[in-house]
Amino acid sequence: MADLLPPLLRGLWLTLQITAGAAVLAVPAALLAGLGRLSRRPYLSWPAACYVEVFRGTSALVQLFWVYYVLPLLGLRLPALWAGILVLGLHTGAYGAEIVRGAIAGVPRGQAEAAIALNMTPRATLWRVLLPQAVGLMLPPAGNLLIELLKNTALVSLITITDLTFSAQLLRSETFRTVEVFSLVLVMYFVVAQALNGGMRLLERRASRHRGRA
Repeated sequence: MADLLPPLLRGLWLTLQITAGAAVLAVPAALLAGLGRLSRRPYLSWPAACYVEVFRGTSALVQLFWVYYVLPLLGLRLPALWAGILVLGLHTGAYGAEIVRGAIAGVPRGQAEAAIALNMTPRATLWRVLLPQAVGLMLPPAGNLLIELLKNTALVSLITITDLTFSAQLLRSETFRTVEVFSLVLVMYFVVAQALNGGMRLLERRASRHRGRA
């Protein structure tokens, strides 16, 4: 099957680029939206809630089609690669926002009360007390979300991006070796997912040791 690997590896490289780009966008989007939903100020909480509900309540595929096919009709055209990264990043960030919100809410209330008793400002309480403890709670579900993002990159094959899935479809149509092609693709996705899972487990252990020292 060595003759099948080069085009699939090129597609895998593009898939990894999309995954990394979307993850870089999803992290700040999740953090800002999660903190916004916890805010008592309506001008912060309402936009955050709208963003989360719209992107969680609609299909990622429809979002992808809307950005790539509808926005050009409104005068804004994005390259397919950037459209894929934007949609998958914002879609993943909407789910990540709930992880951030739940993790911060899961920190014992006494921690915030102790910070207030020490005359710490709300901002200092958030960044120096609550968030460092919430990170350990965020990492396990964030790892699952990152793997889900990897699998969702297959959607970009529908907007002409030659990712791993699209490369496999082209190769199958050229060689008619369906079993070999999609078996290799299955293995590639699995290996990358396990690598991501291992990286997140490493971060979890480091966060646990930091929390223990604190």
